[in-house]
Amino acid sequence: MALKIGIVGLNGIGKNHAACYQEEELADLIAVCDVVKERADAVAEKYGVKAYYSLKDMIENEPDLQIVDVTTGGIDNGSWHFEPAMEAVAAGKHVLVEKPICHDIRQARELVAFAEKQKVYLGCNLNHYFTPPAEKAKQYIDNGEIGELVYCLAKMGFNGGELNYALAKSPKIKGHPYFHMKAFLTHPFSVMRHFCGDITHIQTFSDRPGFRRSAGDVMVSVNSIHVKFANGGVGYLLSQRGDAAYGLGGWWSVEVAGTKGTFCIENCVEKVSFWKAEKGIPAISVQPQPEVTDYGTNDFNRTFNNRLHAFLEDISNGVPRDQLRANGRDALAVLEYTFAVIESYESGGELVRPHALPALTGDPHFMK
Repeated sequence: MALKIGIVGLNGIGKNHAACYQEEELADLIAVCDVVKERADAVAEKYGVKAYYSLKDMIENEPDLQIVDVTTGGIDNGSWHFEPAMEAVAAGKHVLVEKPICHDIRQARELVAFAEKQKVYLGCNLNHYFTPPAEKAKQYIDNGEIGELVYCLAKMGFNGGELNYALAKSPKIKGHPYFHMKAFLTHPFSVMRHFCGDITHIQTFSDRPGFRRSAGDVMVSVNSIHVKFANGGVGYLLSQRGDAAYGLGGWWSVEVAGTKGTFCIENCVEKVSFWKAEKGIPAISVQPQPEVTDYGTNDFNRTFNNRLHAFLEDISNGVPRDQLRANGRDALAVLEYTFAVIESYESGGELVRPHALPALTGDPHFMK
């Protein structure tokens, strides 16, 4: 049976989610909400649903509502997530929130703990690993074809260069040094964690190029991040926000290498290559030929459909809350990593250990 959904926040992402729900058999969009009346009315008319201008009214007047999809934005694309998500959780609704889960790490911890206390599903739109290449790559891991993790290399960001640069005018970006870190690092960190597990140590060397400095831009836009995983593997993440043109692998690539094999995903949805470590492979002179699975698409937007379907499927199947794919705890983990990056940057590149996550069954000491 389709789950009854209301969306709060109807800029680009909210409209995107609404369109996805129209294609989804597990979804029944019954209401939309935005403090800007014109936005709510336009989307409501397009999809034949009720418009609301406060979340309180939507919850009170839609007793059958099961899920609140929080697609609001704000500073660093996340400062307007906490209040509506907490309000929906307090009302006993399941919640899907856009990334980052919150703008402030203390709010994120509180939201995750509150959802656990209320025993509702809390998910986050960590959509970058809801793709056919990622599914194939996870099969390599689960089948033992990667072996013990050795390293993970991730590159994710925006193509650009100084000729394409313009100072951002939006108040949610301008004057906020950590916009790129908070608004974007959720994605590559979530992909790295999906394949390689929890991160225990972080060190960054981050900066901004001269053309940003000349424009008075304070955004720390180039991030060179070194990590260590709990399982002993090491990793590296390079992310930049339109400061240069990316080379091999395009705007998005993740390479995971183990003692038995290595895979690399290019451009998120495009293809995955797998190299098997076999006896007798020359150390330097000859590159082994990979098994390449090319999905013949560059349509990144399908990741939204895939991720929303997974959220609804998990709720429909009644999975345990800690087994919800891309759940609140997962989103909190990558925000903890982001704040560890900020701490490392502010301390001149010192090594930082991210804040411990709550136990899967709920940690009574977490809020202390």
